[in-house]
Amino acid sequence: MIKTAREQELLGAIDPGKIPFHVAIIMDGNGRWAVEKGLSRHEGHRQGVETVRETVKNSSELGIKVLTLFAFSTENWKRPATEVSYLMSLPEKYFKSELPELMRNNVQVRLIGDREKLPRKVQKAVEEGSEKTKNNSGMILNFALNYGSRAEILMAVNRLINDTRDGKIKGGINEKTFSQYLYTSALPDPDLLIRTSGEMRISNFLLWQLAYSELWFTDVYWPDFSKVHLLEAVFDYQRRKRRFGKIQDSER
Repeated sequence: MIKTAREQELLGAIDPGKIPFHVAIIMDGNGRWAVEKGLSRHEGHRQGVETVRETVKNSSELGIKVLTLFAFSTENWKRPATEVSYLMSLPEKYFKSELPELMRNNVQVRLIGDREKLPRKVQKAVEEGSEKTKNNSGMILNFALNYGSRAEILMAVNRLINDTRDGKIKGGINEKTFSQYLYTSALPDPDLLIRTSGEMRISNFLLWQLAYSELWFTDVYWPDFSKVHLLEAVFDYQRRKRRFGKIQDSER
Protein backbone atom coordinates (compact mmCIF):
# COMPACT_ATOMS: atom_id res chain seq x y z
CA MET A 1 0.00 0.00 0.00
CA ILE A 2 1.31 3.47 -0.91
CA LYS A 3 2.12 5.56 2.14
CA THR A 4 0.71 9.09 2.35
CA ALA A 5 3.07 12.00 2.93
CA ARG A 6 1.77 12.40 6.50
CA GLU A 7 2.26 8.70 7.21
CA GLN A 8 5.83 8.81 5.91
CA GLU A 9 6.50 11.94 7.98
CA LEU A 10 5.23 10.31 11.17
CA LEU A 11 7.06 7.05 10.58
CA GLY A 12 10.26 9.03 10.18
CA ALA A 13 9.62 10.98 13.39
CA ILE A 14 8.59 8.07 15.64
CA ASP A 15 11.32 6.44 17.72
CA PRO A 16 10.98 2.66 17.20
CA GLY A 17 12.64 2.12 20.57
CA LYS A 18 9.90 4.00 22.44
CA ILE A 19 6.73 2.38 21.12
CA PRO A 20 4.10 2.09 23.90
CA PHE A 21 4.04 -1.53 25.09
CA HIS A 22 0.29 -1.59 25.82
CA VAL A 23 -2.26 0.56 23.98
CA ALA A 24 -5.94 0.60 24.97
CA ILE A 25 -8.64 2.06 22.73
CA ILE A 26 -12.21 3.16 23.43
CA MET A 27 -13.69 2.65 19.97
CA ASP A 28 -16.42 5.29 19.96
CA GLY A 29 -18.60 6.91 17.31
CA ASN A 30 -19.84 4.09 15.08
CA GLY A 31 -23.48 5.12 15.41
CA ARG A 32 -22.90 8.85 14.93
CA TRP A 33 -20.68 8.15 11.92
CA ALA A 34 -23.53 6.21 10.32
CA VAL A 35 -26.30 8.68 11.21
CA GLU A 36 -24.33 11.61 9.76
CA LYS A 37 -24.02 9.66 6.51
CA GLY A 38 -27.69 8.72 6.42
CA LEU A 39 -26.90 5.07 7.11
CA SER A 40 -28.17 2.62 9.70
CA ARG A 41 -26.32 2.27 13.00
CA HIS A 42 -25.69 -1.35 11.99
CA GLU A 43 -23.64 -0.10 9.05
CA GLY A 44 -21.60 2.02 11.44
CA HIS A 45 -20.79 -1.00 13.56
CA ARG A 46 -19.98 -3.06 10.46
CA GLN A 47 -17.54 -0.42 9.31
CA GLY A 48 -16.15 -0.28 12.84
CA VAL A 49 -15.16 -3.94 12.54
CA GLU A 50 -13.21 -3.10 9.37
CA THR A 51 -11.35 -0.46 11.38
CA VAL A 52 -10.58 -3.06 14.05
CA ARG A 53 -9.02 -5.28 11.37
CA GLU A 54 -6.82 -2.47 10.07
CA THR A 55 -5.87 -1.24 13.54
CA VAL A 56 -4.83 -4.71 14.68
CA LYS A 57 -2.62 -5.05 11.61
CA ASN A 58 -1.14 -1.56 11.98
CA SER A 59 -0.52 -1.97 15.71
CA SER A 60 1.25 -5.27 15.23
CA GLU A 61 3.45 -3.85 12.47
CA LEU A 62 4.30 -0.83 14.62
CA GLY A 63 5.57 -3.04 17.43
CA ILE A 64 2.81 -2.59 20.01
CA LYS A 65 2.84 -5.69 22.22
CA VAL A 66 -0.66 -5.50 23.75
CA LEU A 67 -3.75 -3.93 22.16
CA THR A 68 -6.88 -3.76 24.32
CA LEU A 69 -10.11 -2.80 22.53
CA PHE A 70 -13.24 -1.75 24.41
CA ALA A 71 -15.78 -3.63 22.30
CA PHE A 72 -18.89 -3.85 24.51
CA SER A 73 -19.47 -2.43 27.97
CA THR A 74 -21.74 -3.61 30.78
CA GLU A 75 -23.78 -0.46 30.10
CA ASN A 76 -24.26 -1.22 26.39
CA TRP A 77 -27.02 -3.72 27.24
CA LYS A 78 -29.25 -0.64 27.71
CA ARG A 79 -29.22 0.02 23.96
CA PRO A 80 -32.15 -1.06 21.74
CA ALA A 81 -32.51 -4.84 21.53
CA THR A 82 -31.99 -4.88 17.76
CA GLU A 83 -28.68 -3.03 18.08
CA VAL A 84 -27.47 -5.26 20.93
CA SER A 85 -28.38 -8.33 18.89
CA TYR A 86 -26.38 -7.04 15.94
CA LEU A 87 -23.39 -6.20 18.15
CA MET A 88 -23.50 -9.71 19.58
CA SER A 89 -23.28 -11.14 16.06
CA LEU A 90 -20.03 -9.34 15.28
CA PRO A 91 -17.50 -11.42 17.29
CA GLU A 92 -18.49 -14.61 15.45
CA LYS A 93 -18.24 -12.86 12.07
CA TYR A 94 -14.93 -11.26 13.00
CA PHE A 95 -13.20 -14.46 14.03
CA LYS A 96 -14.63 -16.42 11.12
CA SER A 97 -13.13 -13.96 8.63
CA GLU A 98 -10.02 -12.79 10.49
CA LEU A 99 -8.65 -15.90 12.24
CA PRO A 100 -6.37 -16.90 9.31
CA GLU A 101 -4.92 -13.38 9.24
CA LEU A 102 -4.45 -13.38 13.03
CA MET A 103 -2.58 -16.67 12.74
CA ARG A 104 -0.39 -15.36 9.92
CA ASN A 105 0.49 -12.30 11.99
CA ASN A 106 1.19 -14.38 15.12
CA VAL A 107 -1.47 -12.50 17.13
CA GLN A 108 -2.78 -14.00 20.37
CA VAL A 109 -6.43 -13.31 21.28
CA ARG A 110 -7.65 -12.81 24.85
CA LEU A 111 -10.85 -11.61 26.50
CA ILE A 112 -11.55 -9.51 29.58
CA GLY A 113 -15.03 -9.03 31.01
CA ASP A 114 -17.88 -11.11 32.39
CA ARG A 115 -18.11 -13.77 29.71
CA GLU A 116 -20.79 -15.76 31.56
CA LYS A 117 -23.40 -13.14 30.72
CA LEU A 118 -22.55 -13.12 27.02
CA PRO A 119 -24.67 -15.18 24.58
CA ARG A 120 -23.30 -18.68 24.13
CA LYS A 121 -22.47 -18.05 20.47
CA VAL A 122 -20.27 -15.11 21.49
CA GLN A 123 -18.56 -17.14 24.21
CA LYS A 124 -17.90 -19.93 21.72
CA ALA A 125 -16.49 -17.57 19.08
CA VAL A 126 -14.09 -15.91 21.52
CA GLU A 127 -13.11 -19.21 23.15
CA GLU A 128 -12.29 -20.73 19.76
CA GLY A 129 -10.31 -17.65 18.76
CA SER A 130 -8.40 -17.73 22.05
CA GLU A 131 -7.73 -21.45 21.84
CA LYS A 132 -6.48 -21.41 18.26
CA THR A 133 -4.15 -18.45 18.87
CA LYS A 134 -2.96 -19.30 22.40
CA ASN A 135 0.49 -20.42 21.23
CA ASN A 136 1.08 -17.32 19.10
CA SER A 137 3.92 -15.22 20.49
CA GLY A 138 3.27 -11.89 18.79
CA MET A 139 0.97 -9.06 19.78
CA ILE A 140 -1.77 -9.79 22.32
CA LEU A 141 -5.20 -8.67 21.09
CA ASN A 142 -7.29 -8.18 24.19
CA PHE A 143 -11.05 -7.70 23.65
CA ALA A 144 -13.06 -6.11 26.48
CA LEU A 145 -16.52 -7.67 26.09
CA ASN A 146 -19.28 -7.15 28.64
CA TYR A 147 -16.66 -5.24 30.57
CA GLY A 148 -17.14 -2.61 33.26
CA SER A 149 -14.32 -1.46 35.49
CA ARG A 150 -16.41 -0.90 38.62
CA ALA A 151 -17.81 -4.42 38.32
CA GLU A 152 -14.27 -5.73 37.81
CA ILE A 153 -13.03 -3.96 40.95
CA LEU A 154 -15.96 -5.24 43.01
CA MET A 155 -15.31 -8.76 41.72
CA ALA A 156 -11.67 -8.45 42.76
CA VAL A 157 -12.63 -7.16 46.22
CA ASN A 158 -15.08 -10.02 46.81
CA ARG A 159 -12.54 -12.61 45.68
CA LEU A 160 -9.95 -11.06 47.99
CA ILE A 161 -12.38 -11.17 50.90
CA ASN A 162 -13.13 -14.84 50.26
CA ASP A 163 -9.45 -15.77 49.87
CA THR A 164 -8.54 -13.86 53.03
CA ARG A 165 -11.32 -15.62 54.93
CA ASP A 166 -10.07 -18.98 53.63
CA GLY A 167 -6.53 -18.22 54.72
CA LYS A 168 -5.12 -18.03 51.20
CA ILE A 169 -3.77 -14.53 51.81
CA LYS A 170 -1.44 -13.78 54.69
CA GLY A 171 -0.68 -10.26 55.86
CA GLY A 172 -1.79 -7.02 54.23
CA ILE A 173 -3.02 -6.45 50.71
CA ASN A 174 -0.90 -4.20 48.48
CA GLU A 175 -1.36 -2.90 44.93
CA LYS A 176 0.46 -5.86 43.41
CA THR A 177 -1.78 -8.32 45.24
CA PHE A 178 -4.92 -6.47 44.25
CA SER A 179 -3.89 -6.27 40.59
CA GLN A 180 -3.58 -10.05 40.49
CA TYR A 181 -7.34 -10.32 41.07
CA LEU A 182 -8.27 -8.19 38.06
CA TYR A 183 -9.07 -9.47 34.57
CA THR A 184 -5.78 -7.94 33.40
CA SER A 185 -3.62 -9.70 36.00
CA ALA A 186 -1.34 -11.20 33.33
CA LEU A 187 -0.84 -7.90 31.50
CA PRO A 188 1.05 -4.66 32.20
CA ASP A 189 -1.05 -1.52 32.62
CA PRO A 190 -1.72 0.48 29.43
CA ASP A 191 0.89 3.07 28.52
CA LEU A 192 -1.49 4.89 26.22
CA LEU A 193 -5.28 5.22 26.05
CA ILE A 194 -6.89 6.40 22.81
CA ARG A 195 -10.52 7.48 22.58
CA THR A 196 -12.23 8.41 19.34
CA SER A 197 -15.34 10.52 18.53
CA GLY A 198 -14.51 13.66 20.52
CA GLU A 199 -15.73 12.39 23.89
CA MET A 200 -13.23 13.09 26.66
CA ARG A 201 -14.01 10.63 29.42
CA ILE A 202 -12.95 7.15 30.53
CA SER A 203 -16.47 5.61 30.58
CA ASN A 204 -15.85 2.96 33.24
CA PHE A 205 -12.90 1.48 31.34
CA LEU A 206 -9.81 0.13 33.13
CA LEU A 207 -10.14 2.61 36.01
CA TRP A 208 -7.47 0.94 38.13
CA GLN A 209 -5.15 0.16 35.23
CA LEU A 210 -5.21 3.65 33.69
CA ALA A 211 -3.87 5.39 36.81
CA TYR A 212 -0.68 6.55 35.03
CA SER A 213 -1.58 6.01 31.38
CA GLU A 214 -1.18 8.82 28.86
CA LEU A 215 -4.54 9.86 27.38
CA TRP A 216 -5.06 10.84 23.73
CA PHE A 217 -8.41 12.02 22.39
CA THR A 218 -9.47 12.64 18.78
CA ASP A 219 -12.66 14.00 17.19
CA VAL A 220 -12.44 11.31 14.50
CA TYR A 221 -15.19 8.68 14.67
CA TRP A 222 -13.96 5.11 15.03
CA PRO A 223 -14.89 4.00 11.46
CA ASP A 224 -12.60 6.78 10.13
CA PHE A 225 -9.70 6.01 12.50
CA SER A 226 -6.70 5.28 10.27
CA LYS A 227 -3.06 4.36 10.50
CA VAL A 228 -2.18 8.06 10.44
CA HIS A 229 -4.29 8.65 13.56
CA LEU A 230 -2.60 5.75 15.33
CA LEU A 231 0.80 7.11 14.39
CA GLU A 232 -0.18 10.59 15.58
CA ALA A 233 -1.21 9.17 18.95
CA VAL A 234 2.07 7.27 19.32
CA PHE A 235 4.12 10.28 18.21
CA ASP A 236 2.35 12.51 20.74
CA TYR A 237 2.90 9.85 23.43
CA GLN A 238 6.63 9.83 22.73
CA ARG A 239 6.87 13.60 23.23
CA ARG A 240 5.39 13.45 26.72
CA LYS A 241 7.37 13.14 29.96
CA ARG A 242 6.13 10.26 32.10
CA ARG A 243 7.07 11.14 35.67
CA PHE A 244 4.91 8.71 37.69
CA GLY A 245 4.80 11.27 40.50
CA LYS A 246 8.53 11.99 40.43
CA ILE A 247 10.42 14.97 39.02
CA GLN A 248 13.24 14.82 36.53
CA ASP A 249 16.78 16.10 37.22
CA SER A 250 16.20 19.04 34.86
CA GLU A 251 13.28 20.17 37.02
CA ARG A 252 15.17 20.24 40.32
